[in-house]
Amino acid sequence: MIVKNLRYCRENLELKQKEIAEILGVTYSTVSGWETGKDTVPLKKLIEFANIYNLSLDYLFGLTNNNEKYKPLTIDLKEVGKNLKNIRIKNKKTQSEIADILNTSQSAYAHYENAIYLIPTSFLFNLSKIYKDFSIDEILGREKN
Repeated sequence: MIVKNLRYCRENLELKQKEIAEILGVTYSTVSGWETGKDTVPLKKLIEFANIYNLSLDYLFGLTNNNEKYKPLTIDLKEVGKNLKNIRIKNKKTQSEIADILNTSQSAYAHYENAIYLIPTSFLFNLSKIYKDFSIDEILGREKN
């Protein structure tokens, strides 16, 4: 399961799957699929959930045990692309090497760094496995409170 703490956070907030579904504009079965790992949460929906309940994306992904508080995030594709490129270069990787790890093409990965498309949730999670000191919140440009 990519998003390890979604169910835990929902239950901690004393919310039902149906309530989260209504808040995020999806079906109950969609939320159930996210929580069981059957389906991957679209990054925009995950950000919406994190923004509403002031949750760290790193915490939701299980990258940290600490739920630091962040300001609400509005996606800036250029900033995300710049951050993806910077961390790739810092780790001395080529776009081709990252694309191979993500099982995608170099040109597809280049679209994320060049701010054409938002990187998918599953790719962010996989990047967290290969980069040291990786923060999804930081890659997305989220600022701490």
